[in-house]
Amino acid sequence: MTIRHHPDDATLMSFTAGALPQAFAAIVAAHLSMCPRCRDEITTFELVGAALIGTLPPRAMEQAAPAPQTWVAGDDAPRLRAPHGGAAHLPWPLGQLVSDPLGEVRWERVAQGLWQHNIRMPNPSSGRLRLLKAAPGCAIPEHGHYGSEMTLVLEGAYQDQTGEFRVGDVADLDEGLEHTPVADRETGCICVFANEMPPRFKGLLLRLAQPFMKF
Repeated sequence: MTIRHHPDDATLMSFTAGALPQAFAAIVAAHLSMCPRCRDEITTFELVGAALIGTLPPRAMEQAAPAPQTWVAGDDAPRLRAPHGGAAHLPWPLGQLVSDPLGEVRWERVAQGLWQHNIRMPNPSSGRLRLLKAAPGCAIPEHGHYGSEMTLVLEGAYQDQTGEFRVGDVADLDEGLEHTPVADRETGCICVFANEMPPRFKGLLLRLAQPFMKF
């Protein structure tokens, strides 16, 4: 597996500090289980953070420390989970949130050639996390974003104005980007994505239909 697209350094630092919203942290954790390069970066950030903390004077904690974000998959092989013997695997961190393998997920149709599956988060205010399945050649109409959006490819591939994204690749987007993702014409695409707010479609008809699409 060759991973070419990674989370921004700022995103990785926020994850290391435990400051990333849970929906986004789940995607970063899943990416880390696949990506040795980003695991090395996280280790570096942790060492730098520990060194900085070591220079501070002791002080009593005002509240309990947050629970650690568990993602470690080992240095050699990602930890994958395939419940019920499913053929399709989920990265271990996502396997803790989705009870079924990809082949058994209950999909909700959004539009022609496009389906989604909402993933329940322990804290609903931490962002929305969903699986998205696109048929071969299916395009999501041009749109922008209110706030951040992050996508991790799990199967197949897609491409947009920023490049081609394959298994393990992450698109770490902000509200300044407008794009038209198109699923690979042979394999289609299954990905997991998190966002703060629903996407901002450019076409008037799509904006009117969006509440009914639940997308």
